[in-house]
Amino acid sequence: MKYVVLAGRVLYAAIFIVSAPGHFTGKMISFAAGKGVPLAHLAVPFAGVVSFLGGLSILAGYKARLGAWLIVIFLVPVTLMIHNFWAVSNPVQAGIQYVNFMKNISMLGAALMIAHFGSGPLSIDRR
Repeated sequence: MKYVVLAGRVLYAAIFIVSAPGHFTGKMISFAAGKGVPLAHLAVPFAGVVSFLGGLSILAGYKARLGAWLIVIFLVPVTLMIHNFWAVSNPVQAGIQYVNFMKNISMLGAALMIAHFGSGPLSIDRR
């Protein structure tokens, strides 16, 4: 089972690590500004750093509880500000944002579980 937990950490962390560099692009910053994110030119790159560090921490199992809290700090505002399906008038776009909202809610749940239980076996925290 220890390999299952490791695989779960790797798969979970991947989205945060892989998507982090996109937070430094003009396209992502403009998108967030268009959604009403205040100081998007600062907030979006900061979110990328938080996402990357949290994902890396969980991946390595090094201070994974802290890394999970970083993911929580990342997910809560992103979920509420970017995936606010209730404020989208186009039904197709609202549906897409609803799916992304629910995806983020599930990832938030997993982050809270890691914050509570830690990184598990085969992690730096366990050594």
